[in-house]
Amino acid sequence: MDHPSSSIITQVSRDEESSAPLRDRGAPPHAASSSKKPRSRGIFHSLFCCLCHDETDHVPVNNNAPLLVEENGTISKVPAKPLLPQIKSKDVGKICVVIDLDETLVHSSFKVSQCVEPCFSITLLLAVYVLKRPHVDEFLKRMGELFECVLFTASLAKYADPVSDLLDKWGAFRSRLFRESCVFHRGNYVKDLSRLGRDLNKVIIVDNSPASYIFHPDNAVPVASWFDDMSDTELLDLIPFFERLSKVDNVYTVLKQQRTTS
Repeated sequence: MDHPSSSIITQVSRDEESSAPLRDRGAPPHAASSSKKPRSRGIFHSLFCCLCHDETDHVPVNNNAPLLVEENGTISKVPAKPLLPQIKSKDVGKICVVIDLDETLVHSSFKVSQCVEPCFSITLLLAVYVLKRPHVDEFLKRMGELFECVLFTASLAKYADPVSDLLDKWGAFRSRLFRESCVFHRGNYVKDLSRLGRDLNKVIIVDNSPASYIFHPDNAVPVASWFDDMSDTELLDLIPFFERLSKVDNVYTVLKQQRTTS
C-alpha cells in the first residue's frame, strides 16, 4: 500500500471532536499478543502492529543465537552493523534506555471518540488519533536528563516518526529505531538489544510486550499495556526507580533484585 511521503500532525481538543470524522476505519495500532487486547487485521496491521502473527510463516530458529531474519522470512547473510551511531560525548558513561512507543507511551486509534485530552491527530491515509499516557511528559523529560534514550518501536516510521516529533519536546530520544531494525523471530518483531552497539550490562528496555524483549528478558523493565486509563500513574511511579538505576555500573544486579522483590 502506498502512503504519503510526509505526515501531518495536529493537536486535537475536545471542542473539535464534534467536527472530526467519527467513522471507525479499522483496528488500532497495537500488537495481537497475550499482553494486549486482540485486534482485527487491517491497515493498522501493516502500518503500526508491533507483533504480527501469521501461521503461514516459518522462520528457522537458532536457540543459541537468534538469527537475523528479514520480514519476508529470508535469513540475512550480511553481518549486521550496530543499529546506533557512536555514543555522543554528553552520553558517555550513561546507561542506554530503549523505550517502546505504542501502549507504553501512547495509544492510537481511528476513533476520535476514544481520544480525550491530551491527544494528537496524524493524517496518513486516514486520520489517526494518538492519546498520550498520563505523565509521559515528566517521564520523557527526566529520562532524557539521566540516560541515553532510544525510541525503539516495531511500528513503521511513517507513523512513529511524526508521533515522536510531537511527543518528545525535550529531545530525549538520541536515536529512533523502527520496524526495519527489529528481528523477525517466530512471527514476532523482536528488539535485539545485542545489535545496538552498546554493552548489554548498560542497556535497559522499557516495553509493555514481553515478546519484544524475548532475547534479553534480564534487561527489561516491564510496564503494563496502556489504552485509555487517565488515572494511570505507572510512568510517574517509575521515575524514582530510574533515578536510582542511573547511578549503577551494571543494570543486571539491580534489575535482578527488582524482579525477586516484586
